[in-house]
Amino acid sequence: MRALTSIVEKYSLYVDGSCLENQNVNSNTPAAWGLVVIVGDNGLGKGSGDVIDEKFGHVITDSKEGGYIGAEVGSNNTAELTAMAQALRWLLIDDTNKPAIINTDSQYAGNLACGNWKAKANKKLVRNVQKLWDEVGNIRELTWNHVRAHRGHRWNERADHLAIRCVSNLTPTPLSFWKPGQR
Repeated sequence: MRALTSIVEKYSLYVDGSCLENQNVNSNTPAAWGLVVIVGDNGLGKGSGDVIDEKFGHVITDSKEGGYIGAEVGSNNTAELTAMAQALRWLLIDDTNKPAIINTDSQYAGNLACGNWKAKANKKLVRNVQKLWDEVGNIRELTWNHVRAHRGHRWNERADHLAIRCVSNLTPTPLSFWKPGQR
């Protein structure tokens, strides 16, 4: 029974980034991120648990714009890192101390966020994401997990849907009408 309780007592956050023009990127290249927050997720990808929040937005590359966190270009990597940052921000404002696992299909974002890898590019953005990681890690148990992209994992596919729809300037399909794999 303890295993069931621990599933309910933690947050599972799924993040993804999207950049449709991911070649020769610059500060005007559109990129976006998606975030899905789940309670009761068993991690198997079949859609267990309940969605308690969804968020999405564009990668901000203008240092004068609100919400800027260091991305200098719009790219898939800056979108993945921004998604990680948004998940960490969500955890900072949450008023519980539930353990959390951030699930991403980006080894790049996961390993940079927690400090396993050293940044060779996107250094300002990575530094800010690492600061957020450390801040969240000081108030709750925090880990990350790699999930394989586009393999039918329901919540990873949902985060992907949110990011792709945002970068395409389209409204995401409501969860009750959405099916995994639907872009």
